[in-house]
Amino acid sequence: MNIAKQDTMKLKITINDKIATAILYDNPTSRDFVSMFPLTVQLDDYANTEKVFTPSKKLTTKDAPKGFDPSVGDLTYYAPWGNIALFYKDFGYANGLISLGKIIDGIEHFKVNGSVTVKIELEN
Repeated sequence: MNIAKQDTMKLKITINDKIATAILYDNPTSRDFVSMFPLTVQLDDYANTEKVFTPSKKLTTKDAPKGFDPSVGDLTYYAPWGNIALFYKDFGYANGLISLGKIIDGIEHFKVNGSVTVKIELEN
């Protein structure tokens, strides 16, 4: 997939019949993530704080900072485990966590018990 160079890319995340919108930051890890779109995945609940899934391949950590302090809505990659995490509650700094982007509308759709199936795609 050829991605035009820009500061952010806009995502559409479909959860059942609801839509959430996110932006992805322009960094090597985010670009690697976008190369797998569109994705339909099951997000599993982790620690009543985040929804997670493991993509089919490890993402690059080129030029990534050592860690990140996520807040509500942050979309991240946890390099040590190779999973994508969407935070629906605030959390503290974690080594190996890389910021990919942020949910800008619809974070409430992820605050549900258990797993949810979502479709992630670039918004046209």
